[in-house]
Amino acid sequence: MRDKHSSWYIKINGIVQGVGFRPHVYRLACEYELKGWVLNSSSGVFIEVEGDREKLKLFARRLVEEPPPLALIRSCEIDEIEFHGYKDFSIRESDAQDDRLVMISPDIAICDDCKREVLEPADRRYLYPFINCTNCGPRFTIIKDVPYDRAMTTMAPFPMCPRCQEEYDNPLDRRFHAQPNACPLCGPHISLLDKNGQEVETELIDLLKQGYIVAVKGLGGFHLAVDARNAEAVERLRRRKRRDAKPFALMARDLGVAGRYCDINSVEEKCLLSPQAPIVVMKSKNCPEISAELIHPGLNTLGIMLPYTPLHFLLFDNELDLLVMTSANISDEPLIIDNDEAVKKLSGVADYFLIHNREIFNPCDDSVITVSPLDKPQFFRRARGYVPQGIKMPVLSSAPVVLALGSEMKNTFCMTRQGEAFMSQHWGDLNHYNNYRNFLEGIERFKRMLAVQPELLAHDLHPNHQATRWAKSQTNLEIIGVQHHHAHLAAAMAENSLEGEVLGLICDGTGWGTDGAIWGCEIFKGGYQDFTRLGHLKYLPLPGGDLSSRKPYRMAFVYLFAALGQEGIEMAEKLLPDLPREERDILLNRLNNEKAEIMTSSCGRLFDAVASILGICNINNYEGQAAIELEARANPGAGGRYSYLLEEREDSCLINVLPMLPQLIADKDKGVAVDDIAQKFHLSMADVFYDILSKMRDKTGLNRVVLSGGTFHNQILLSILVRILEKNEFKVYQHQQVPPGDGGISLGQAIIASEVKCNVSGCAR
Repeated sequence: MRDKHSSWYIKINGIVQGVGFRPHVYRLACEYELKGWVLNSSSGVFIEVEGDREKLKLFARRLVEEPPPLALIRSCEIDEIEFHGYKDFSIRESDAQDDRLVMISPDIAICDDCKREVLEPADRRYLYPFINCTNCGPRFTIIKDVPYDRAMTTMAPFPMCPRCQEEYDNPLDRRFHAQPNACPLCGPHISLLDKNGQEVETELIDLLKQGYIVAVKGLGGFHLAVDARNAEAVERLRRRKRRDAKPFALMARDLGVAGRYCDINSVEEKCLLSPQAPIVVMKSKNCPEISAELIHPGLNTLGIMLPYTPLHFLLFDNELDLLVMTSANISDEPLIIDNDEAVKKLSGVADYFLIHNREIFNPCDDSVITVSPLDKPQFFRRARGYVPQGIKMPVLSSAPVVLALGSEMKNTFCMTRQGEAFMSQHWGDLNHYNNYRNFLEGIERFKRMLAVQPELLAHDLHPNHQATRWAKSQTNLEIIGVQHHHAHLAAAMAENSLEGEVLGLICDGTGWGTDGAIWGCEIFKGGYQDFTRLGHLKYLPLPGGDLSSRKPYRMAFVYLFAALGQEGIEMAEKLLPDLPREERDILLNRLNNEKAEIMTSSCGRLFDAVASILGICNINNYEGQAAIELEARANPGAGGRYSYLLEEREDSCLINVLPMLPQLIADKDKGVAVDDIAQKFHLSMADVFYDILSKMRDKTGLNRVVLSGGTFHNQILLSILVRILEKNEFKVYQHQQVPPGDGGISLGQAIIASEVKCNVSGCAR
């Protein structure tokens, strides 16, 4: 009989803690009458299992092919060992080990089982806002250390009652070892406060229906909630928050409600209903029930999410089905996560505060995605639901641990460990001190969570970035500066698992160039270790630097003057009403002394200029507003192209778009609709990029192209260009795992630093 039996030792790495993996193993073992044990540790899940050899094979196959819904298996190693003769199969207690390779699960949206229970009057968790199970609930935002046990989370102050403990201990219960498991008797609770911090007894839904603004403590921070169909209340929120134009995110009661306000395709529906539950930016139906000018001014899209916690789920009823749900942070400050801080900072904005007494340890904003016309998801912001899930890197096996510090704006950092990259949540603009402080604290927490000590720091080349200054102050680590657009290139390559050399079209607003200019429309040939700049948008002055990115009319004047000279100055009088004469004269003096100005090849500033010339947006009240509104205005049914030049130089090819300007203005003077001109400009830029990439393919023999940079958030440009390139037999790669903008460059910095270091020191593959 022993000849038919075997004993196996199995080691599994990945997201396997807090996702019901051990009870899954237990149930499979019992089903196949196998004996042994399963153990969670800080380095993964270990299984010792013995029994009939054929049943062991079936057990192992289903273990990998049919994991729990939220599990992510990175590796599974099986070794045959000595037969022990176990009498049963058991789940052993967690064991902390030095080799801490466990992956922490992101926060997971409320599952259907918990939704049913929370609305069932006979259930002991009826209307309990912290209901969860192994398949849903908080993870990353509450965890302090690994292994992922309750004592290591912010649930530690809430000992389980006997009934919760019984569920927690039962391998056949869906709450087996669900660390946040709780009920009204033993778990966290909510309180409703007025703006003075005094507890009040009233129905929250009634307050929302009456038009009050409520600060709601969620998973990773506070939101400000208000009835989206109450225009007066939404206007009051916009005024109090001093948010002039940036669109508000909405939370819909369910998919059906979301479908009343947006056109939702199958990919968008899948994203909305996914366990990650991001905000999904979709085409608006312009429903008259909500005010477009108050919720998404100047745009034809809406960002909608579904309730992802039981607390959010309970904010709605049959009458109240759509809320503005916007982050409660002030201006560009960090997320507010503390109850007292919320009352102190938001008392002038919120009328009431819905708080709870479970600590948020890791602040984490909502993720934001869109689905391109090519039916591929694209991140605007990668955060809740996705962080800290690792991204596989095409990296050397003995590469050092790298801490890549990201960019100044839309900052994320990235830490590597044994072939995976772990990107942080979104920190915002590091020029704000509190964001910078949270960024530094986040680094320490990731170091503990991943149990690594960085050996190498990667930073942007910009000398005045906060992260660059911090990197250069570190005396105990080797540091590597990485050019901004090279990092974009590498990020797109890494998430698509590309090796070797590719062509890269990298378009954004700002990146410090190796020649001291501000780059932003670059054609590269390169890979992880180095790059060659093959071409770029022809340089123009950037008077005032960042000031010109906030005032698109300034860049419009630069383009008009460069294209038309004295005639451009005269046209500015008519086309740029927000440009004061005094400011115009200052700009003119600076442009006539061109050598004193920083030069730029920024694609973002070109889009700003066109938006301003067309009268769409003259002042950016939020980053990228002019370009976003230019895209929103474009009429997809329009056609035509504007002229441009590709100027060959000895070492590069320059894109000269100045011939577009007189033609564009002539269209405007002839009464051509601004929407048609906007589309014609997009079509022209797609032609420009295809033309120069074709020339570079002929020159280099490279046929693979990666598209990266914040400009490729523009879905019109992206979809048209990809179709043209693919029609002409290019192999095109774009972002789907990280944002194409600056929120994704830390991944590129990390792999560049790894490859450069290993190339010097000779790491083994």
